[in-house]
Amino acid sequence: MDGPRFGWCCQYIPPDGDAETAKRMNPGTVTVATLTKLDGARAAAKLEEVLRRNLQSLHLQLAEVARHPPYRRLLRVNSGLLPVYTHPVGLPLYKEPAIRSLVETALEHAGRKAREAGIRIGLHPDQFCVINSASPATLKNSIDELEYHADILRIMGLTGGWHPHGAHVNIHGGGRGEGVAGFRRGLALLSDDARNLVTVENDEMSYGLDDLLPLADAVPIVLDLHHHWVKSAGEYIRAEDPRVATIVQSWRGVRPIAHVSVSREDLLDGWPDQELPDYAVLSARGLKARDLRAHSQRMWNHAVNRLVAEHMAWADFEVEAKAKNLAVDDLERDALGLGVVSGGTVGA
Repeated sequence: MDGPRFGWCCQYIPPDGDAETAKRMNPGTVTVATLTKLDGARAAAKLEEVLRRNLQSLHLQLAEVARHPPYRRLLRVNSGLLPVYTHPVGLPLYKEPAIRSLVETALEHAGRKAREAGIRIGLHPDQFCVINSASPATLKNSIDELEYHADILRIMGLTGGWHPHGAHVNIHGGGRGEGVAGFRRGLALLSDDARNLVTVENDEMSYGLDDLLPLADAVPIVLDLHHHWVKSAGEYIRAEDPRVATIVQSWRGVRPIAHVSVSREDLLDGWPDQELPDYAVLSARGLKARDLRAHSQRMWNHAVNRLVAEHMAWADFEVEAKAKNLAVDDLERDALGLGVVSGGTVGA
C-alpha cells in the first residue's frame, strides 16, 4: 500500500480500560540493577521471562494493527523490547543459546506477520541517542543503541537496502555543539543496515526543520508538525510549502513518515476544537513553550486533524498523543469524514 497510513506508538491502551489486557498487550522491563544481583543462571532466567512477555506483546500489538483497515497499518515498536541489550550485563545473556533462539524465532515470526499484513514498522530511540556528540562515550553508546534497533529490524527481515517496507529508526538532531557536520560524522560510523534505516526529525529545542534540511542529501527528514509549531512560535506548515518537496526528496522514493500531536487539552481548555490553536493568543494567556510542547491525550482538535489530512497526500503519520490507539481513532474519524480514507470502522 502506498498510503495514506497512520498509526500509534509503542503502547496499547484498551478502550475498556481493562488492566489485564493492558499488561498482556504491552512490554515490561528488567533493570541492570536487578540482573546484577542475580547469578548467571538466574539472571538468564529472569531476562528470558521478560523477553517472553515482551515478544508476545509485540505479536499481540501486530495482530491488533492487522485487524484494522490498511490505512491504519503502521506501528512504532517499543524500543525497550529487548531490555539491557547493549549493556555489559546484558551482552553475555543475549549470547545464551536459549535466549538467542527465543529472540530470533519470535522476531522472525513478527517480521513475517508485519510484511504479510502490510504493517509499516518504525522505532524511536530515546533522546539520549546523540550521534553528533563530542563525547566519545556518548557517541559510542548512541551508535550501539542504533545498531541494537537495526538488529531488531534485521532479525525481522526489514533490512537490506534503503528503508525496506518503509522501516525506519528515527532520532533527533542531537546537541548543537557539533552541529550538522557532527551528525554526518556519526552517520558514517554506522553499519550499512543501520545507516539505511536512520531518519531525523525536527524538535522544539535544538534543531528546527530549517536546521535539518541541509541533511536531506544524507538522511530522510521526518516532519513533526507539533514540534515545528512550537519551535516557530505558531507556524502551521501546509502541504504546498516548498520545504515539503525537500523532505519528500530526502526519502528517495520511500513514502515519508511524519509525526503529529496537539497541545494538552487541560491547558487549552475552552479553545474551539474546530480552530487551529493560535500560539500568539495562547502565549498572551501566559502559556510558555514548555507548556505548549507537551503532548495531548487525544487528537481532540479537528482543525489539526484536517491539516494532517492535507499532508496525508505525501506522508504517513505516527500519532504521538498519549492516548495512543485511542487518539488514532480521533484522527480516523476526521479522515473518514473528509474522504481521505475510506472503508474504515472506527474503534472496531
